[in-house]
Formats: sequence, C-alpha cells, structure tokens
Amino acid sequence: MATLVGVATYFIIGKTFSPQFFELELAQLEGIGVDAIAAREELIRVFEIAWNRSTLCAAIVSTLAAVGLSYWVANRITQPLTQLEDITHQFAAGHLSQRVPPSEIPELHDLGTSFNRMAMHLEGVEQRRREIIGDLTHELRTPLTVIRGYLEKLADRSIEPSAAIYYQLITETRRLERLVKDLQLLSKAEAGYLPVNLNPVPLYPLLALLAEKFSEQLLEEKTQLQLDCPRDLPAVVADIDRLEQVLVNLLGNAIRYTESGSISLRGWREADRVWVAVVDTGFGIAAEDLPHVFERFWRSAQSRAEHSRGTGIGLAICRRLIELQGGEIYVESQVGVGSTFKFFLPAAEGI
Repeated sequence: MATLVGVATYFIIGKTFSPQFFELELAQLEGIGVDAIAAREELIRVFEIAWNRSTLCAAIVSTLAAVGLSYWVANRITQPLTQLEDITHQFAAGHLSQRVPPSEIPELHDLGTSFNRMAMHLEGVEQRRREIIGDLTHELRTPLTVIRGYLEKLADRSIEPSAAIYYQLITETRRLERLVKDLQLLSKAEAGYLPVNLNPVPLYPLLALLAEKFSEQLLEEKTQLQLDCPRDLPAVVADIDRLEQVLVNLLGNAIRYTESGSISLRGWREADRVWVAVVDTGFGIAAEDLPHVFERFWRSAQSRAEHSRGTGIGLAICRRLIELQGGEIYVESQVGVGSTFKFFLPAAEGI
C-alpha cells in the first residue's frame, strides 16, 4: 500500500509540474536568442510522450523492486516469528528443551534471548519438580514401609503388641509429620511466600541463650559446647524467629555428628557484615560431597547409614532462610577433622 501511494504521488506531481518547468526552461532559451516559439507545442508534446514512457518504466521497475524488497523484509521478519510460534507450541506440548536460534534483527534477537531465558527457567523448574517428586517418594518409602510392616504383623498376630512396637510406630509417624512440615516450609521459602520480618536483632543475647540451652543437652555427653563471641557484637538485620531456626538446625546437626570433642558457636564482624559460625570436631564431610550439602533430601552415605532419622531438608531450609534475610551461608569440612557452617547477615548499624 505504501509503495502504491508513493508511485501515485510521484506520477501526479511529475505530470502536473513537469510541463510547467519545461515551458519555463524554453522561455529562458528564448530570452537568450534561441528561436523555440515555432516548435514550442511540438517540443512539449514530445517531452510529455518521453516523460510518460520514462515514468511508466520507472513506475514498473520501482514497483517490482519495492514489492521484492518488501517480500524479502517481510519474510526475514515473519520466518523467525513463525519459528518462535512453532517452538511455543512445542513448549505447550511439554518439550522444554527447544530454543530460539539467534537472529540478525536486533529486536527479534532480544525477543529470542528473552524467550530462551524463560525457557531455561521453566526447564529448571520442571527439573526441580521431578527431583522433588523422586526424592519425596524415596523419603516417604522408608517410614511407610516400616509402619505397614508392623501393622501387617500386628494384624495377622505374627508379633505381639508391645510398648516398643508402638513407640517405633510413633517414631516413624513423627518422622512423616516432620518431613511434611519441612517440605511445607521449604516450599514457601523457595516460592517467596514465607513471611520474613526484618528488624534489628541483638545477636549476642540470642547466641548466649542457645549456647546455654544446648549445653544442657550435653551434660552427660563427651562433647562440649563453647561460645566464642564478643559481648559488643553488633545487631543484625534479621527475623529473630527465622534466625533462631537456622541456628537450632546447625547446632542440632553439629551435636548429632560429633560423638566427642567440642562445638564452638562463634560470632564476629567484618565491615558491614556480621558472621556467625558453628564449628564442630565431628565426622566431617568428604570433599566431593560438599557441593551437595545444601541440596534438598541430600544426605551423605555415612549419614544415611548411621543417622537415618534426618529428612535431608534442614540445610536447604537454612540456606533459603539466610538468603531471605540478605545473607549467604557456606560450609567448610574435612573428613575426620570436623565441619564449619558459617553465614553472614547485614549489620544493623545506621538503620
């Protein structure tokens, strides 16, 4: 349409003004002594014929060129869009590995890049969903198998009811309850639905309280719990309930995996960060296992063999809770030497 308008405009303007301009040129020739009066009408007629023919040829050639160029540009634009539409349909069918190839057109290239970024995110979500289902199935299988086994034996009277059996059933049921509760908490935390109320939290009183509480559990054990923290440790920006939950989890793990030796609860400041660390002299974690420590449902082979009551979700919850409070958590460990779980939170000074 734009091409037709342009050609028509060119033709109308040329047809209207070209003869007038030609007559002006003839008048100028007559002014300098050239005799063009007798041939004026014939010259104008011949000029119009020549102009009409040239204009027609120009219009045909320009129209063909414009149509060809428009087709090429349109095809160059519509082909990537059609490809994007096809990939979208494949996505809807569950094929999340498809990607949009790069384009030479900057706008379409940016669109494809955004689409690929979204595709990677969706593929990661789907992968995590499958992993959660697989891990959850594995974790539920053990307590359900134990409960069903005892109930079947009690039903066919192959074993007699006893307090020990009922206690085992209660233990497995509590394990299921704890697993469901941890899953709900982790799901809310990862989805961003978990409420976190950030306020200045005095850190030393909280660390001292937890050190005293857990020391009472170790009175008859071979392990000692020490508090290594200055009293003037700055407050941190945190949710005190979530922070306590993280520390309880880390201290509980340290006690569970330290048969003898010591556990230290430490705190110190670096610039605008306040660090907290739980250091133990327990079994330690193998170097190849360290990258998986904060993954959901992950437990080391030794943990599964000797301490099978854990759900493998606690450290994943700790990491997410620390991140929601503006910090990061790390682990350092060596087999036979012990482990150090440390995290930082923003200092509350100036708030």
